[in-house]
Amino acid sequence: MERDVRLLPKAHLHLHFTGSMRPTTLLELADKYGVRLPEALTGGEPPRLRATDERGWFRFQRLYDIARSCLRAPEDIQRLVRETAQEDVADGSGWLEIQVDPTSYAPLLGGLIPAIEIILDAVDSASRETGLPIRVVIAANRMKHPLDARTLARLAVRYVDRGVVGFGLSNDERRGMARDFDRAFAIARDGGLLAAPHGGELAGPASVRDCLDDLDAARIGHGVRAAEDPRLLRRLAERGVTCEVCPSSNVALGVYEKPADVPLRKLFEAGVPMALGADDPLLFGSRLAAQYDLVRRHHAFTDEELAELARQSVRGSAAPVTVRTELLAGIDDWLSKPAGQEPGPGSVSPGRRTGPAYAPRPRISVLATDAANTSRDCGGPPPSVAS
Repeated sequence: MERDVRLLPKAHLHLHFTGSMRPTTLLELADKYGVRLPEALTGGEPPRLRATDERGWFRFQRLYDIARSCLRAPEDIQRLVRETAQEDVADGSGWLEIQVDPTSYAPLLGGLIPAIEIILDAVDSASRETGLPIRVVIAANRMKHPLDARTLARLAVRYVDRGVVGFGLSNDERRGMARDFDRAFAIARDGGLLAAPHGGELAGPASVRDCLDDLDAARIGHGVRAAEDPRLLRRLAERGVTCEVCPSSNVALGVYEKPADVPLRKLFEAGVPMALGADDPLLFGSRLAAQYDLVRRHHAFTDEELAELARQSVRGSAAPVTVRTELLAGIDDWLSKPAGQEPGPGSVSPGRRTGPAYAPRPRISVLATDAANTSRDCGGPPPSVAS
């Protein structure tokens, strides 16, 4: 008998905003706004995707854009975040960092600054309702001009006190150079944000090295292709850089042919910290606990090794010491009990936690003049970026 991975406390560090939506919610919102969804989003099964070529990546992004177009009002954002938190709690998550490019939502939510505040309000509300501590990683789009990324980095720093903990860089790694965004990441790091760009998914190990060399990354979104370079693996391990590995996503997008091909064991045995993530459950069909089950089924990870993966996710997070300590204790407790007797989520549930880490986030004021000086992307159609 195996221990239930849904009861294993863990942190979730790689989850995109629209991609976290429940399929049923997408159907209801599409009906509400009269959006015609393609069959790939209504068939009840994850769409068949292969993003390793430009046509496949375009199709993936197009599906994402259509889903995002159904998020048009603050109540839609609130529903998405609340339901995402509920799903994460059910999967044993005790800390969630959700990634979003707010410029993609700005046209339908009244502008960039209103979009950020609506998202952060929804995060705060969902965290209160479910008891799950939730923070935000604001991501720039590497397909857009680096000046836009600098704008976003400055705004992200302004909202540190509202729950923004990191700054990312998403979209097709094969486009744009990481070094073009070095100034944006310097702004974010100087403002106290964790640097977590995407790399090593569609592009090879060189994209991971670029994230380390040019952006001083503390975490790598995906990073799994680092397994192709032993020297890079050693560097990641020595620096303690956490790779946010999303095995179901890697297979769905054609990075690897089947779950057993994802080099999780190689990364693990090289000492590279990993945090398993669901990436975009709406499109890939599986959430957080399923990633741990995949590792168990296809890579023969023992419960002890699964517990270590969970610890690595906690250590790689931006969670405060109090939360980390509680989650790590819960992991040890899960492992100490025989299968069938492991503690349920309630024993480590953040729902009854108190203290500074769970206190309400104060509002901050962003002057209209500052917004005019910094925001260059408050209108136009939503760009094609999965965040």
